[in-house]
Order: sequence, then structure tokens, then C-alpha cells
Amino acid sequence: MRLSGRALRMTIFVDDTDMWHHKPLFTEIVHRAHEAGLAGATVFRGVEGFGATSVVHTTRLLSMADDLPTTVVIVDEEERIRSFMPQLEELGIEGLVTVQEVEVVHYKGREAAST
Repeated sequence: MRLSGRALRMTIFVDDTDMWHHKPLFTEIVHRAHEAGLAGATVFRGVEGFGATSVVHTTRLLSMADDLPTTVVIVDEEERIRSFMPQLEELGIEGLVTVQEVEVVHYKGREAAST
């Protein structure tokens, strides 16, 4: 797969303790993005942050080390990102989802591994 030029970056902000059917929500998002054939998805775990509740969660205090900020970033063509959005609605995400226009200057996916 090749991707170049104008694209969209979807960023999904959740807590690392958010669950979907007994597994991490971020894992479900990544697997759904993979099944949808999107170019790729990456999960980033934050060390500190706060959201709508205004409660700061941090790895520095044991009592606040739960619910750390976690983001899933997906970049692909606009049509593919927009068609993926209903998948997120099904998950009932309690967090923030943003979409920004980006310019892809280099992307070359590896060929799928043969099994």
C-alpha cells in the first residue's frame, strides 16, 4: 500500500483502563482499524494528563497511576478515515476524537507477510 499527499490523521484519546468486552479499548480500536484495512494505527501511552473531569493522572503518584491518557493515531485517506468513524460510534468512547488534515510525504507499507 502506498499513501501520499493529502490525508487525515485521526487521534482518539482514551484512558488506558477503558475496556471493551474485557479487553483494553485501545486494543479493540487497533484491531478494528486493521480489519478495516487502514494504513496503520499506533497507540501512545501518556505519563501524565487530564481531560473532561479535570483530574490529573500521573505515573509519579501511585494513587493517580490509573486512567493514564492513551492515544490511538491513525493516518489514511480521507474517505477511509471517514468510513471508519461509525466503528468508533459503536464503541461508545468516553474521550476525545479529533481529525486533522495532514500531508503524507513518505509512506511505504511492507507487503503482507505470507502465512
